[in-house]
Amino acid sequence: MDKVMSDKKAVVIFLLPSFILFCAVIIIPIFMSAGYSLTEWDGTRAKVFIGLQNYKELFSSPVFLKSMLNSLIIAVASVLIQLPLSLLLALCIAHGVKGEKFFITVFFIPVILASVVIGQLWARIYNQNGLLNLFLRALGDKDAKTAWLGGMKTALPAVIVPILWQYVGYHMLLFYSGIRSISQDIFEAAKIDGASFWRTCSSITIPLLKPIIEVSVTFAVVGSMKTYDLVKVLTNGGPASASEVITTLLVRTMFYPGNRYGYGSAMAIALIAECFLLYLALGRIFREKPEKLEKPLKDERSAA
Repeated sequence: MDKVMSDKKAVVIFLLPSFILFCAVIIIPIFMSAGYSLTEWDGTRAKVFIGLQNYKELFSSPVFLKSMLNSLIIAVASVLIQLPLSLLLALCIAHGVKGEKFFITVFFIPVILASVVIGQLWARIYNQNGLLNLFLRALGDKDAKTAWLGGMKTALPAVIVPILWQYVGYHMLLFYSGIRSISQDIFEAAKIDGASFWRTCSSITIPLLKPIIEVSVTFAVVGSMKTYDLVKVLTNGGPASASEVITTLLVRTMFYPGNRYGYGSAMAIALIAECFLLYLALGRIFREKPEKLEKPLKDERSAA
């Protein structure tokens, strides 16, 4: 194996098929979309070159700016709500909870369910006579008949909840695997020093999970920017674009009703650029402040 890896020609030969596939599926379509974005085209008639006109229209469109803001809100909610919850679950399960495999399976079930199924499930929960309103009425609010997916103020939060719920188990499993890969000798030494569960988590577990946390944050942010299916099933971007995200607006622009492929391509390029910039920003944030294990743990009793 070492001889093969040291042979540059062999490395190139092995990597070439993957590189060709990568270019054919990702790189070439991106450049084609960039070219389309500079034209006025409906997908059938001849393309008309219009330069940056699509981009000017795009960034002056209140609907697009609203959809971009909504996508960013979902991304922020994923980082501030979904990931801490996933990390907390992983920490609790990995440190001696009985029935580990059962809990892992239960929390991972939403990840393997089709998004359409999850959307239909939550649509019934949010129904005027659904479980959420029934629960509120049970708590004493006898007039609870809110149409959660139909309100301007409630549509976006109602969409965010199932998006976060679906992938909590996914990130939890990543964190759980990372925790299990840490040598148990470190935790045993912390116990001998008198460290509590939370002190061990904050001073040992979380710093050592930094690479996995970086991956999870990247997945959460970039994945949130590409959210489509749950929004499509629950609200289709409504009401009045209150829950519109870039992807739903993009599909509607390209296929309904005017087939504006050029304008939709400009939207796609803007989305790709935004995801790429967020990825670079996250990488820089995690590199600027490298985590280090804190000072040797002291007995909390003596520290108090």
